[in-house]
Amino acid sequence: MQNEKIDIAIVGGGVSGVYSAWKLQQKYPAKKIVVFEGGDHIGGRLLSVTPPNIPDMVAELGGMRILENAQPLIVALIQELNQQLPTDQQIELYDFPVDKNQNIAYLRGVYLRLSDFTKKPDKVPYKLAFLEKGNTPGGVIVNAIEQIVPGITNPKLSEWQRREMAQQASFAGEPLYKQGFWNVLYRVISSEAYQFGMDAGGYNSTLANWNAADAIPWFLTDFGIVPQYKGFKKGFQQVPKSLADFFVKLGGEIRLGAKLNGFKTVDDQFHLDILGQTVVADSLILAMPRRSLDLLAPTSPELQTIQTLIGSVTPRPLFKLFTTYTNPWWLAAGYTDAKTGKFVAVESGRSVTDLPVRQTYYWPKNTGEPATAGESMLLASYDDGNNIGFWDGLRPQRTQAWKKGLAHAKIDDAFLGTVEQSDADLDWCQYKAPAKMVAEVARQLQLMHGLSHTPLVKNAAFRDWGEDPFGGGWNSWNIGVKSWEVKEQITQPISNLPLYICGEAYSDAQGWVEGALQTADIMLGKM
Repeated sequence: MQNEKIDIAIVGGGVSGVYSAWKLQQKYPAKKIVVFEGGDHIGGRLLSVTPPNIPDMVAELGGMRILENAQPLIVALIQELNQQLPTDQQIELYDFPVDKNQNIAYLRGVYLRLSDFTKKPDKVPYKLAFLEKGNTPGGVIVNAIEQIVPGITNPKLSEWQRREMAQQASFAGEPLYKQGFWNVLYRVISSEAYQFGMDAGGYNSTLANWNAADAIPWFLTDFGIVPQYKGFKKGFQQVPKSLADFFVKLGGEIRLGAKLNGFKTVDDQFHLDILGQTVVADSLILAMPRRSLDLLAPTSPELQTIQTLIGSVTPRPLFKLFTTYTNPWWLAAGYTDAKTGKFVAVESGRSVTDLPVRQTYYWPKNTGEPATAGESMLLASYDDGNNIGFWDGLRPQRTQAWKKGLAHAKIDDAFLGTVEQSDADLDWCQYKAPAKMVAEVARQLQLMHGLSHTPLVKNAAFRDWGEDPFGGGWNSWNIGVKSWEVKEQITQPISNLPLYICGEAYSDAQGWVEGALQTADIMLGKM
């Protein structure tokens, strides 16, 4: 049988893949461009599903927001897409709530409100130094960063200027890029302050020992300025879906469930093994993270020659569990204000804890307004770093599904919930959570909110992005890597060979769609 011949093969149906496909099809309308996606959906780590019986909410099992005042590429892309989308399909945003003063911080067995960090610092159960007390967890780290790179926290600096400062900076006589973020933080703050920053900040991996020259400007973008978070009324996945639709209308082709088993070059062309069939392409774009590249390398000789570049980042685990309820029971976890005598409800944003659930978001409606009555939803656990290990005994092994050719793990002991027959075709039902995991999360939510009963879960869905082929929810630059050089090199890693790599993993905005667009633009410039 004759091999299929195409002009450009793009492997990976995430944002960088479909964005690149759309741009290339516009520039080269006569070329045959095909996107091969091994999974069952377009969007990669963007995955938006509607919960049963709650049509005015969207559960973001993957990426859930953007930083409108720090991410110009995604903002511009949304504007460009909206100029072409019909009125009823516009990509609409809302103000995404995060930290509210009345929300809970349950740390070391002590119940706090987020406002207590600054207003009642003596209640905070950490032995902080005098200059560390009375600050938010983010504020403690920002103050430490200013000691490491003086002047870098100046709010008048652009993100590019902060990044350049960090790349050129030295600390204790050694270039910052050769040092770990955890290492340098420990030189300027107490171990208690570091633990407070991690526990109360809600994340483990952001303060882990990754490249300090990248970690510092990255942290300041998210926590060092006043962030303007925006959520998506119809789900973040609407962005890659819109890109994919425009690409197909231009004549492009997308194939789901088309797993790439490996590739090789023959007579200056790429021979791709797609599900046992050979596809020959003149150019090849691998729009994928490090773990996906690692999985391909044993059967792809060209990737074996660039292992140092591929290995310049580390995948970081991350998972999300959403739960639904008959009513927003968390409203009762508020408090009575001593001055006004009014009850202040916990209704939006997040609460944090050092329990394995780590972060809980009181999920908003599609308008951004809090749920105050009727069936409601929580992002019950938003978890990363070391705490992922806690859930490993309550979920299937990460590598098994991909080996068996499945898009995601089959849950044998799934929490059945109350999904009605008419809702059985909802995407939500593909991501049912293990029953043991749901029970444990419910128990921790009870403890975290100081309840005498365990809230009854109606339905639950989860996604562990540590599963293959993703390997993690985001990637971070390794210590000693000059990221500003690698991000340019890896987009076309072998001279005179039309092999390209793009995606969030090798960008300045790791963990964000902004990073996927950045590397795609660098790559497209070379093409």
